[in-house]
Amino acid sequence: MPQVINIQKEMDTRTFLEGRHVNTPPEELEAAFAALANYRDGGIFAGGFSGISRWERHRNGDEIVHVLSGATRLTIKSQSGAETFELTAGMMIIVPQGCWHRFESETGVRVMTVTPQPTDHTAADDPNETAGHPSQGT
Repeated sequence: MPQVINIQKEMDTRTFLEGRHVNTPPEELEAAFAALANYRDGGIFAGGFSGISRWERHRNGDEIVHVLSGATRLTIKSQSGAETFELTAGMMIIVPQGCWHRFESETGVRVMTVTPQPTDHTAADDPNETAGHPSQGT
């Protein structure tokens, strides 16, 4: 059955997470990100933050990231090395399956993602030195 989702309305119910960091408690992340819908083997999420995320990867599929407002740097580590992308409102990127990636935003960003689960996270400086920790969400 079709489902209409008002992304802005959902975002208005969420806290903008100032100063996100690799050790941000899960309850603060949950307060900042709305689970908009289930989709295939994961979900569609939206939220806003400034700061830096932990490294994450999605072993079961590509992740779609759409910048709704603001700006972020997205670093993706693949077998060929690390690449950093400067993304601003209206831009979208597809993060390849299994690639470690993280977001950095000094001024703040609001994103919508289509995220396969499970998601592995790590607070390590180099994600390739750790197996990661499976968890849900963005």
